[in-house]
Amino acid sequence: MGSYQTVLVGTDGSDSSMKAVEQAAAFAAQHGAKLVIATAHFHEVEKGSWARPAAPEKASDRRAEDALGREGYRVHGDAHVYEILHEAGQLARGAGAIDIEERSVIGAPVEALVRLSTEVEAELIVVGDVGLDSTAGRLLGSVPADVARKAKIDILIVHTVD
Repeated sequence: MGSYQTVLVGTDGSDSSMKAVEQAAAFAAQHGAKLVIATAHFHEVEKGSWARPAAPEKASDRRAEDALGREGYRVHGDAHVYEILHEAGQLARGAGAIDIEERSVIGAPVEALVRLSTEVEAELIVVGDVGLDSTAGRLLGSVPADVARKAKIDILIVHTVD
């Protein structure tokens, strides 16, 4: 592993992904690198549509307003994307990271991380090990294995499962 200026980590708000955020933050702090924290989601809400991006001020349908979270992020499971990123950012600061960017990315997790790594010119992607040792992970693929296959930069897979 060489010198890192930008480290990218993805989170879905789960405990294991937050452990990866914490490890990535500590690593970024040790190397004086910028930390980009990302969460992937499929679509945001637009007036009259449930499939295209929109700004909060364009959401006049009451259902759309309810589906939009703070800062215009879409609801992601039981938590807003904004809340996931905010919590991850707080955790990263607690682990010593100073230069932190929080990003919401539309797309499936693997493709979103790989695409974002190019966009932010990351030299390292940090992912948790969830799914690596499962039967489903071996048969269908897992986020860490798929990122390792598709990314053209260094990957750090951290142990996040007890």
